[in-house]
Amino acid sequence: MTVRFSLPGSILALALLAAGCGRERSETAAANPATGNATTPAPNDTAARTVRVRFETSAGTFVIEVHPDWAPRGADRFTTLVKSGYYDGVRFFRVLPGFMAQFGISGDPRVWATWAKQRLPDDPVRQSNTRGMVSFATAGPNTRTAQVFINYGNNSPLDGQGFAPFGQVVLGMDVVDRLFAGYGEGAPEGHGPDQQQIWAKGNAYLQREFPKLDYIKRATIVTP
Repeated sequence: MTVRFSLPGSILALALLAAGCGRERSETAAANPATGNATTPAPNDTAARTVRVRFETSAGTFVIEVHPDWAPRGADRFTTLVKSGYYDGVRFFRVLPGFMAQFGISGDPRVWATWAKQRLPDDPVRQSNTRGMVSFATAGPNTRTAQVFINYGNNSPLDGQGFAPFGQVVLGMDVVDRLFAGYGEGAPEGHGPDQQQIWAKGNAYLQREFPKLDYIKRATIVTP
């Protein structure tokens, strides 16, 4: 699914595919690795409180503060993924200056296939997609899985499209600003990484075709 909206000086394609949607719908539903249930995420003891997540990356370190009161389902899913080590090794595969930095497709296709069908019901939008705010990618209503994006600018038009921020970069936004953006928009709109290829081949594809992408070394929950 591709959604388009206007920003000052440009029209940017919003192809925030959160699951096996768009050009490919062939994945089969897989069990949650923690619970064995295809629809219910594992319980998360951090779900009711504000926490901070430190991302150690190839470009430096930044911290996201997660607010369950903003978007409880999104906050719970995000912290569950962090605690499981899901984001370790993940690439920032879609970085568009002035717009956003997107990540969250596992480098292991088997792990991605497991989470790609763990679709999360939407949260009400209680905060705006302004600079530094973090939201889940989506391919339409109730399709959030593991992909998220960090807003570079004022992307408030996304609010009305159901993108609900669950957190905010509180330290290291300068690191987010310098994530490698040289590959531009992804295929088919541009010449950057093709999400379908990442789903199928993982980091092997990205390392071969897009070796300059920055990546997450480790993501950990830290005390506020």
